[in-house]
Amino acid sequence: MAAAADAGRRPGRGAGPTLRAVGEDAVLVELGTVEEVAALYATLLARRDELPAITEIVPAARTVLLDGVADRTALARTLRGWTIPELPPAEGPSVEIPTVYDGADLADVAARWDVSPEAAVRIHTAPEYRVAFCGFAPGFGYLTGLPERYHLPRRATPRTAVPSGSVALAGPFTGVYPRSSPGGWHLLGRTSAVLWDTARDPAALLAPGVRVRFTAVTDG
Repeated sequence: MAAAADAGRRPGRGAGPTLRAVGEDAVLVELGTVEEVAALYATLLARRDELPAITEIVPAARTVLLDGVADRTALARTLRGWTIPELPPAEGPSVEIPTVYDGADLADVAARWDVSPEAAVRIHTAPEYRVAFCGFAPGFGYLTGLPERYHLPRRATPRTAVPSGSVALAGPFTGVYPRSSPGGWHLLGRTSAVLWDTARDPAALLAPGVRVRFTAVTDG
């Protein structure tokens, strides 16, 4: 699929995205930022009827995978004619996640932000977040929306086990651990919200495009 593989231009206003053939019938769209991914993902959903038949659209941190593409050459031709728009206002479904802010790293995060723990909670609950993409574990969503000045690198030493329901942050993302697992994110608190339930339809509480609000609650 030379047309897709050789698209070769960086995304942005007036430029087409970089496309690469993957496997037998998939195309990987490479982008520069998670915001561009979110904008393209929203546009793909809104304009899906303009595209050749595809079976799945999967966003990630810097890419969007289009799987089951019927005609990759036609897809490349169509996408090269698009520009990446500004991220539109969030219009997806909204989820509220009640959180007890008693995480093991809350005091350290507050100190790094040069605020009190109480102020750190207010900072974290202020934004409306958006699920940029999902991965790592079933039900885990990577949420954007925390202002850049509050971004922190991952912990120098990851934990061997992070409790299920832990609300945490690392880099530009906030997330909720759907099950106990190793992890290097900073733990702010915990929630009783069920992130993944195979008896529920859909099983995942969070999906790309979903808006999320964290609300501070106390035990009980």
